[in-house]
Amino acid sequence: MPSSLACRSALYVVATPIGNPDDWSPHAQRILSQVDAIACEDTRHSGRLLNYFGIQRPLLAYHDHNEQTRTPELIARLQQGEAIALISDAGTPLVSDPGFRLVQAAHAAEIPVIPIVGCCAAIAALSVAGLPSDRFSFEGFLPAKSHARCQRLTALVDDSRTLIFYESPHRIVDCLTDLVQVFGANRRIAFCRELTKTFETVRQGDIADILTWVTADPNQQKGEIVLVIAGQRELEASTEDALTIKLLQRLLVDLPVKQAAQIAADVLELKKNELYELALSLKVEK
Repeated sequence: MPSSLACRSALYVVATPIGNPDDWSPHAQRILSQVDAIACEDTRHSGRLLNYFGIQRPLLAYHDHNEQTRTPELIARLQQGEAIALISDAGTPLVSDPGFRLVQAAHAAEIPVIPIVGCCAAIAALSVAGLPSDRFSFEGFLPAKSHARCQRLTALVDDSRTLIFYESPHRIVDCLTDLVQVFGANRRIAFCRELTKTFETVRQGDIADILTWVTADPNQQKGEIVLVIAGQRELEASTEDALTIKLLQRLLVDLPVKQAAQIAADVLELKKNELYELALSLKVEK
């Protein structure tokens, strides 16, 4: 039967707080108090949040392991006129959380999909990172294994957009180590941990400096972490400008071509491959 509640029949994609419950909007609370059911990752986790705000609605588990079977059930209920909300454990659904299959199916069935906006850890981190925010790419979680992680980072090393990653606390040191190896020691990064929570930490610096700091402080290896990394600077001038040539010429006095190119790339934030070619030509000229 169609819902008798004030909500219109639709799928509501509702953001939840990522830490501080005061960040939850009255709009989100009102919608969740009116829908026929709430689909969530963990009914116990979400139940505590909803109880805190006095919201008593039926909860349905919707997560990576059951979305294939649960989606048709939810679509059928929506087609019968019910109003259903989708939430994740924290933040905006579908941003490294389940929900894509359900939203896609709702569109296919011509069911209205309505966003109820709110917190998102990636955007919160970007807003305080102090790095360019006009163009950015959210990359979610990197692979757990170092080899696969380095492959993914290598594919991104020349991207000029600011890059945003989520990372698990038990992998953060290994991840930063791989970032130094692939992106270079001097690429700028903002380390954002436990945003909106009691032990919130935001620190910007070179990747190598952040690695040293995190390694030395076990407290920085706990909680939810977002890394915001400066993109490869788009070349404003040719790599063959006077400063670049002068630096490479000096480095080549004492270093092999590959190492000279790497150091120059780190210092000037230019592409290593282009500097390697330039260094080779300078070596030949000598």
